[in-house]
Amino acid sequence: MSPAIELDGATRTYPGGVTALCDVSLQIYPGELMAIVGPSGSGKSTMLHLLGTLDRPTTGSVRVHGRDTGELSDRQVSALRARRIGFVFQRFHLTAGVPARDVVADGLLYAGVPLRQRRLRAERTLTGLGLGHRLRHRPHELSGGERQRVAIARAIVGAPSIVLADEPTGNLDTRSGDDVMDLLAGLNRTGTAIVVITHNPVLAARLPRRVELVDGRIVSDTRQSVPGGVR
Repeated sequence: MSPAIELDGATRTYPGGVTALCDVSLQIYPGELMAIVGPSGSGKSTMLHLLGTLDRPTTGSVRVHGRDTGELSDRQVSALRARRIGFVFQRFHLTAGVPARDVVADGLLYAGVPLRQRRLRAERTLTGLGLGHRLRHRPHELSGGERQRVAIARAIVGAPSIVLADEPTGNLDTRSGDDVMDLLAGLNRTGTAIVVITHNPVLAARLPRRVELVDGRIVSDTRQSVPGGVR
């Protein structure tokens, strides 16, 4: 099986000579459920940006379903990202004053889907996540758990093969956080690769694969049976 995303000797150095990620190689396969874990400053955010094609490595390569993003133009990379990768963020990033349906429909904006179809697909996705009664509610009218479900709906409305979730439970209470992880695990069971980026070792221990970063390098990559985990 070919990787869904692959980093090969990826290094990211920022102006001033700060190296946030150093010679990292990582393969993420279709249908995986995994965590990338590490303390603040370990390189997790930089890895997220490289895996999500939001940034390019200084050296090394990033491949998405076999396509070397270094050989693609910015427009081609954006198109690849729109088709293949969904993002869930800790702070939701929902546009203030915009109804949930339209927030989710915007997840299809760069995929070239007409407005009417975007809204229909958004409604179906929100309904599937239990928010059919919240289609026209604005972010400030939703609970934290509901806002994160809207963010998940936006990430998956385009049926990506990979979802990158950055601290998806960080701003939620325990029950809402468990609900969000159950949703992500349910998506994984349909074949979507789920990568959770977190500083929380307890959350990471609940997932079948755990990659640990320290000082911009992978120090462990383990697969484990997780009785009682989110699967």
